[in-house]
Amino acid sequence: MSSNVIRSLTTNVPGLDLLIGGGLPEFSFNIIAGTPGSGKTTLAHQIMFLLAKPDYQALFFTVLGEPPLKMFRYQQQFPFFDVDKINRSIHFVNLADDLLKGDYDSVMARITKEMQKHEPRLVFVDSFRSIAQAGREQSGTDFQLFVQQLGQQMTSWQATTFLIGEHALSEAQANPIFTVADGIIWMSQNLHGNSMVRKIQVVKMRGQAHTPGLHTFRIDSDGVKIFPRAMLPYDTTGQQENNSFPEVKRLSMGVPELDEMLGGGLPSGYSLLLVGPSGSGKTVLATEFLAEGVRRGEFGVIAAFEKSPRQLFSDKLHALVKAGRVGIIDTRSLDLSIDEVLYDLTHLIEKMKAKRVVIDSLSGFELALAPEFREDYRESLYRMISVLTAMGVTVLMTAELEDRYTDLRFSSYGSAFLTDAIVLQRYTEIAGQLNRVISVVKVRGSAHSKDIRTFNIADEGIKIGPRFQYEGVLSGRPTSAVCLDRSKPENP
Repeated sequence: MSSNVIRSLTTNVPGLDLLIGGGLPEFSFNIIAGTPGSGKTTLAHQIMFLLAKPDYQALFFTVLGEPPLKMFRYQQQFPFFDVDKINRSIHFVNLADDLLKGDYDSVMARITKEMQKHEPRLVFVDSFRSIAQAGREQSGTDFQLFVQQLGQQMTSWQATTFLIGEHALSEAQANPIFTVADGIIWMSQNLHGNSMVRKIQVVKMRGQAHTPGLHTFRIDSDGVKIFPRAMLPYDTTGQQENNSFPEVKRLSMGVPELDEMLGGGLPSGYSLLLVGPSGSGKTVLATEFLAEGVRRGEFGVIAAFEKSPRQLFSDKLHALVKAGRVGIIDTRSLDLSIDEVLYDLTHLIEKMKAKRVVIDSLSGFELALAPEFREDYRESLYRMISVLTAMGVTVLMTAELEDRYTDLRFSSYGSAFLTDAIVLQRYTEIAGQLNRVISVVKVRGSAHSKDIRTFNIADEGIKIGPRFQYEGVLSGRPTSAVCLDRSKPENP
C-alpha cells in the first residue's frame, strides 16, 4: 500500500523550519498572528520572497489603507527582498477599496478573480484584523459568514495560504478562523525593565512534530532569525553490555603539570569550571587549552562575553584564529537569550567540527542575558552545558571570584555542581610577595591531586611549581605558605 506523504516547503528562514517540524506542509492554511510591531509582515515577506519563483507564483493581498509601495519602502532594506520578483513571481493586490464598500461578496469575488488569474501556489492576506474591524461596523452575521467562507476557500485552494493579523492569544478560542487553520504561529514582543525580548510560538501545526513552548527571535538587517529553544538530550542508549563502558579519553590542558593534577588530563566531553580572581590567569589557561587542541589537530571555539576580540586576543590566540583553527563568537551585545547564544555556538561548532569550547566568562554571560533570562540563570547555564557536552565537545568555562583569602568558594552563583570538574586559581602572600596558586577541586568520577601549587605566567605559557602547605588559614589572619621542598618559588 502506497502512502501519501505531504510535501514540506523549506522556508530557509533561520530557525523556522526546525521550529515547525521540518518545513511548511504544502497546501496548508496557516495563521501568523500577534501583537503590533512583532514582525508578522516581515516574516510573511521573508517566507514569500524566499519561496516564490516563476513556476511557483505568490499572491499577496493587502487590506491596509496604505499602498504596497509604502510597504516596499521598508521591506526592500532586507536582503531577501528581490525587486525582480515583483509582478513576475510575486503579485500584490490591494483590497482596501473593496473593503471600504462593506460588500463582503465583492471582496470574496475579487479574491477569487485574482486567484483564477495568477493560479498562485502561495497566498497571503494581510491584515485579516482589518477585515474583522471593518466587519464589526457592518452586520455581524455577514462578517461571520464571510469568515467561514474565506476559511473554507483558503483550505480548498491548491496553495499554501496565510492569514496575517493582530490578535491576542485569548482570541484563538473564540474566533472560528483559528479552528479551521492547519498551522498557527504566534509572535510577540515584551518589555522587561529596559529590555525588549521578541518571542515566537507554534501553537498548532497539523501532522508535524513541532517544537513546543516559547522561543526567542530577532529582527536584524537580514530579517527574522529564530532561535529554537534547545531541548535537553535524552540518552536512549542505556548501559553497555556486561555493564561495561568504553574507556574515557583524556585531553591535555596544554600544561603538563596540570594534566598530572587532573589525574591524566581532562576527560573528553567534560565541562570544567575555571574560577579565580581578576588577573589570576584564567584566559591564559583557556588559551593554552585551545592551543593544545590545535597542536593535536582539533579545532576550537571561544565565546567572549565580557571582552571584545581585540582585548581578548593574545598573540597566540590571534594566530590560532587567523589560521582558521579557532572560531570566535563576539557576544558582547546585550539582551541575549540562552537560545540565541546556543544557536550561534552550536552552529559554529558543527561548521568547524570543533572539539574544544571556551566560554569566557560566565560573569559576562550573565550580564549579556536579557533581565528576563537572568532570573533563570542557573537553569540556562545547566541547559547550555548539557547541550554542548551532548554534542561531544569538551567545555572550559571561566568565572571570576573575589579573592577573600580566608573564604574558600568555588562559584558566585552556587552553580559549581553543574560542572564535571573545577580548577581554582587564587592569590597568596609568600615571603612578602603576592603569588598565584592553583588546585584541582574536583574531577567527577576520577582521582585527582589534592595539592595546592604555585604557578607563574611566562611568555611561553603557564609554569606550575611545587606543592605548598598552608598555615593560619583558619586563624583569620592573612594566609601564609611554606614550600614543602624548602626551595623558594620563582616570582610570578
